[in-house]
Amino acid sequence: MTTWTTTADVPLTAADRPPHDRRRARSRARVHVLLHIGLGAWALISMFPVVYMLLASIQSTQQIYQGVQVVPHHPIFGNYLHAWKQASFGRYLGNSVIYTTSVTALVLLFGTAAAYAFARLRFYGKNVIYYLLLVFLFVPIPGQFIPLYVVLVRLHLANTRIGYILPLVNASLAPAIFILRRFFEALPREVEEAALVDGASRFRIYRSIALPMAKPAIATVGILTVLSVWNEFVLALIVFSDQKLMPLQVGVQTFQGTYFSEYGLMMAALSIATLPVVAVYIAFQRFIIKGVMAGAVKG
Repeated sequence: MTTWTTTADVPLTAADRPPHDRRRARSRARVHVLLHIGLGAWALISMFPVVYMLLASIQSTQQIYQGVQVVPHHPIFGNYLHAWKQASFGRYLGNSVIYTTSVTALVLLFGTAAAYAFARLRFYGKNVIYYLLLVFLFVPIPGQFIPLYVVLVRLHLANTRIGYILPLVNASLAPAIFILRRFFEALPREVEEAALVDGASRFRIYRSIALPMAKPAIATVGILTVLSVWNEFVLALIVFSDQKLMPLQVGVQTFQGTYFSEYGLMMAALSIATLPVVAVYIAFQRFIIKGVMAGAVKG
């Protein structure tokens, strides 16, 4: 039985509580129930397009016109194989994996080092450089395409993988540094001071102390970068002219233009493009929640 204690340390039962306390407790319980019902309804609404896509991907176009069946009587898994072969999805998927892995690794490498330097080191012009980096957050990305393309052409990087990876790294570094710096600033200085007394270098502290303690924030930045790079579409059309270098999203668009009336094949192609990043998000969602909560408490 739940008990409460007064200032005189006398235990009280629920029936002994004042009426206004009981009303307040019942009101909070109703609010919690309504909140969970609302969140559950929102989750179902958000999941509906994904579920519809998966169900439609194993049905024929005729079945989709008649209404997508929740339990298909004759599932057509060949849609995935046909979409994979006809659209060369293996090549597009490999390109996206290369771009996403490379950009995420470089963003985490340079982002954590820069954020730690801004948070812990003292050097001339630190705040000026930091705020100049944050200016990139306020510059609209489409406004950068023309000068970016000119620079890539002059550097002979147009239609190359490195010419696509470097702009993506540049676009993702500013938000990564912003998130990570706030987290590094919130780490206890006593641990670093003790390591300095023991003779550890700044790099050793960064590698062995700061990075392990910042895992939630690093995971958050990593997932956000993966989502951003995996779903990128417009920059690839500007940088690449060779179809063999295009990422998966461009492959989906090309497939849609060819098979715009074959809804089963289109849904299979969309599932191939969507499921990998959904799986990554589900696998690392606990780190994202930890990173967001840690930033909310420490920031």
